[in-house]
Amino acid sequence: MNSIEGCVDYQRREFCKDISCPIQLQLNELEGNEEEYQKVRAQCKTDCIHSTYEFHHWLIKQGYLIVKPA
Repeated sequence: MNSIEGCVDYQRREFCKDISCPIQLQLNELEGNEEEYQKVRAQCKTDCIHSTYEFHHWLIKQGYLIVKPA
């Protein structure tokens, strides 16, 4: 999907980094240790400690728009 002209795309894990998610902080410390990194990353994929409600409201507060192509 292409960016919309004049807009900035959300960057992967930007929310996690901005709110200092403890799982993201662990991931930052584990860079370079691929095996442990993937174990911790699995929690993000299947058992995130934050809700979609939190994420959605963070997006709004940051000025992001959710766009669905036609």
